[in-house]
Amino acid sequence: MTSSPAPLLLLDDQLAVIAASTSFCEVFGADAAELTGQPLYALDAGEWDSPALRSLMTATLAGEGTPGARDIDLDRPWRPVRHLIVQARRLTYLDLEQTRILVAVSDVTDMRADAVSKEDALHENSVLLQEVRHRVANSLQIIASVLLQNARKTRSDETRGHLKDAHHRVMSVAALERLLSTSEDGDIEVQAYFRNLCENIATSMIGDVDQISLTVEGGEGVVDARVSVSLGLIVTELVINALKHAFPDGRSGKITVDYNFHGPNWVLCVRDDGVGISLATPRRTGLGTNIVRALAGQLNASVEVTPEHPGTQVSIKHTQIALVQDEPETAGEPLAAARPKPNAIRG
Repeated sequence: MTSSPAPLLLLDDQLAVIAASTSFCEVFGADAAELTGQPLYALDAGEWDSPALRSLMTATLAGEGTPGARDIDLDRPWRPVRHLIVQARRLTYLDLEQTRILVAVSDVTDMRADAVSKEDALHENSVLLQEVRHRVANSLQIIASVLLQNARKTRSDETRGHLKDAHHRVMSVAALERLLSTSEDGDIEVQAYFRNLCENIATSMIGDVDQISLTVEGGEGVVDARVSVSLGLIVTELVINALKHAFPDGRSGKITVDYNFHGPNWVLCVRDDGVGISLATPRRTGLGTNIVRALAGQLNASVEVTPEHPGTQVSIKHTQIALVQDEPETAGEPLAAARPKPNAIRG
């Protein structure tokens, strides 16, 4: 025992030290000869005497199986506090009258200090990242305002339309950065994100909310930052497209953003009850359509355009066979199987 690399003590039935390993003496600066015969609770001028240690030794002497380890703070005068993990086991000999207790001690002071340092560093980085995202959101809003001012000044209807589209795209990213600046773990609650996004679009593009409504439906779920950017831009493009083409000549109607998660599979739909489209009529592929298809491709999702009666529905679908059965509802990961965290889309 004395040559064990781990700090060990061998005690008798009165909890007096019979022997100490060399490593115990080195770690705690003790002399093996001086330790012999000392009561356990008297070590280091009584600093080892703690309720946690007494509870451990009482359970061990009573033969209550193998008691769990105890955390003990060794608070010694003029020296830093040491954090210890103590385990004890009763040894059974053929001579039943002889009781021996083996005590193993692990000094985790440095390990805990490192853990605290890492936690502090992570917290500091998180605060800095949130501040950066807040500043990015402010900068994007300034850029969006400049685009909108230029759109109002230009005399070209085509240029004005392009500038307004750019304004809405920048605002969608700004809304995301604003939410990320208040998120502690980088995850975005998708319902809050879509609602905030659609409120911004409605404010800038819908003059009369009684004539055209924009609503968000769907269950709760979270997405990580990378995926949320793609989903937000997809919603922005599809909603803007519906506002431009679904309700001509002052027609009233409704646009709905709907999303549903099931296991690793998810569906995002934007539908309107406007004039609709004819799939038989060739349609010009614009920048918005190309953006939606490119973003869907990044998420390994398909784009489906379905005529409704009335209106049109565009569905972004990600279908993947779940690798884990009987799991609660989770949102799919575009590039991987479902994760244990419920209702989460991962990038």
